[in-house]
Amino acid sequence: MHLERAVVVSSERAYENTHLLWLSAPAVGLTAGAGQFLMVRCGEGHDPLLPRPMSFHRFRRTGDERQFAMLLDIRGRGTEWLACREAGDAIDIFGPLGRGFAVDKASQNLLLVAGGVGVAALVALADEAVADGRSVTLLQGAKTAARLFPTALLPPEVEVVTATDDDSAGRHGPVTDLLAQHLPWADQVFACGPTPMFRAMATVVRQEASRKPVQALLEERMACGTGVCYSCAVFTRRGVRLVCKDGPRFELREVF
Repeated sequence: MHLERAVVVSSERAYENTHLLWLSAPAVGLTAGAGQFLMVRCGEGHDPLLPRPMSFHRFRRTGDERQFAMLLDIRGRGTEWLACREAGDAIDIFGPLGRGFAVDKASQNLLLVAGGVGVAALVALADEAVADGRSVTLLQGAKTAARLFPTALLPPEVEVVTATDDDSAGRHGPVTDLLAQHLPWADQVFACGPTPMFRAMATVVRQEASRKPVQALLEERMACGTGVCYSCAVFTRRGVRLVCKDGPRFELREVF
């Protein structure tokens, strides 16, 4: 884990109310992996006081450096401040933190399930899987078509299947309605989204009597990111676990 002052390389609106920031922070970017996160200071003073957890969205090589991106859903003062940063600005961060995704060497078919801005944490995994010659299908759900991550920004090899709550794109309903028909194809399943999505996924997995491994990247409020404050505690079959330290990657059946 490194405390670093990251430099903004580029800043742009990705789609609707979602912003993309590319950052240069060599020590953090060197060892970060898909599914891990970093804590980000969202202001120059002490307001907001606490940093925010942000997923590593994407990685790229620029010369000898490994840069990374964050995908921000603008929801409050902190994320709005981040979205206003420009190239050359500095942001205080520390990371990488947590346990990221673990892909089995024998897995060829990867099924990714994203709810809302949870797609931010899955794109890096899709990039790496395609580069390794694996097949990737992304099930993506959102409230409306404008909130879906643009397919054009994904590797062309990724098959994308969508669902929207208002029937403006893809299947009408939650993204979990798509899970049963794609589950038999997958060697492993990786998911990120809100808690209700995970609960629905667990129901589908049990109904299908599937033993496929399902890794869920939990989203919880965090104050420290290091296991000190216990604000991200969750109850699991193995007792109380901390999302920041024991996760954010958990086996779905262990929690839901």
